Amino acid sequence: MSLFAKAALAATSIFALSATAAQAAIVCDDEGECWHARGTIEYKPALRLHVHPDDWKWAGHERYRWREHEGHGYWRSGKWIEIK
Repeated sequence: MSLFAKAALAATSIFALSATAAQAAIVCDDEGECWHARGTIEYKPALRLHVHPDDWKWAGHERYRWREHEGHGYWRSGKWIEIK
């Protein structure tokens, strides 16, 4: 494999990894429920959700709890609401 081909492969790999990382986030609602969201994240402002970077951590005085779910949606009062 030529030096050019190796460099192109390395650049493509780095781009793919950075694009994947940019599509992840942590979302929390006003009730303290947080979950991981993947893909393009678009929530209406009326839902009052807070989108944080994937490496976000809450402070010691804050009280949140993890709730995971597959699909695109959000938690509200302990129930998963699917967005279609």
